[in-house]
Amino acid sequence: MVPVKSTEDPAALKARARARIDAARGRLIALSRDIHAAPELAFDEYHAAQRASELLEAEGFAIERGAGGLDTAFVATYGDGDLTIGLCAEYDALPGLGHACGHNIIAAASVGAALGLADVADEAGVRVVVIGTPAEEQGGGKIRLLERGVFDAVTVAMMVHPEAFEVHPADVATPAVARFAVTYTGRPAHASAAPHEAVNAADAAVVAQVAVGLLRQQLTADCRIGLYVREGGEATNIIPAHTVVECEVRAAATDTLDELRRRVIACFEAGSLATGAQVAIEQTQPPYAALEPDPMLSHYYAANAAVLGRAPAARGTRTVGSTDMGDITRALPGIHPMIAIRGAGSHPHTAGFADDAVSPAADDTAVDGALALAFTGIDVALDAAARARYIDRHRARAGRA
Repeated sequence: MVPVKSTEDPAALKARARARIDAARGRLIALSRDIHAAPELAFDEYHAAQRASELLEAEGFAIERGAGGLDTAFVATYGDGDLTIGLCAEYDALPGLGHACGHNIIAAASVGAALGLADVADEAGVRVVVIGTPAEEQGGGKIRLLERGVFDAVTVAMMVHPEAFEVHPADVATPAVARFAVTYTGRPAHASAAPHEAVNAADAAVVAQVAVGLLRQQLTADCRIGLYVREGGEATNIIPAHTVVECEVRAAATDTLDELRRRVIACFEAGSLATGAQVAIEQTQPPYAALEPDPMLSHYYAANAAVLGRAPAARGTRTVGSTDMGDITRALPGIHPMIAIRGAGSHPHTAGFADDAVSPAADDTAVDGALALAFTGIDVALDAAARARYIDRHRARAGRA
């Protein structure tokens, strides 16, 4: 392993990283725009994964495709230091909205940060790893990769997420979330000739939705319940025998989430009890934990973002969407700051934000995100005390203490 040289100057290494990222600006913007133009849903991001990994491979990174048994995951590695900096590249899109969460920017920023760090990897004593992580929106790609050992060699993990505003890494709050599908099975009948012979699966869903609506009044402010009827019947003259409801529950804390999930499931069971329809409840993805940003990584990222003119207008907790990055930050030191697309008139998961994510301002966001992440990696590598703590924690996690 290559140890860090204590005499290295952070400013000099950052200048080199910036030069490498600036030289790659056109390719990073092209990557972001290419991914945006070809939106792919969870576990189907073949084009995005190929484009990102090809760019890194051309820059000297060793590529493992199909990482963790996921076709659209990859690991790109450069360097041989005893501190491994992991950069998470998301690239999945949303149904019907495309890249309305700006994952094209995330991918470009992580790839760019990796190029900048690769240029100083020997002097900083770091190994740089880009992990292409599919299925953040639905499916929990990072959790699956974590469970399959893909993050085992990573000391610290970082990424940036676009928004309409800047948020200090320590102020980003992402609630825990659990998602499941509820299937009601009844008995069909002609709605006019023999309705008394039916068991109405759609009515079971209606009863459940009413119960959930009434439950909301008794919940704390951090709780959220979202649902929609995915399958509800085929014709007005056929009483539905099959109905599927997709549901998600969110809460600030895992304990609260578990209790909320129990109460919501009771509402769905009430629909079954009231109508006689059978009910089956199936988890559709791994639950996401709430984010736990690392204090030292947060400190360094915030300082570097401020140098780039990206300090938040004010400090204070900002609750955003849930993310499988939460589970990564529970397993190892990590951050998930929000970086602004300046001038954006919308927020993620809207058609307006999909347009914002391919604007000239979005191009600047991808490059600035790359710079902030690369600079943060350099600061951590050259901070002897922080470096030692991170390496010790990594060894303990790996059972090598």
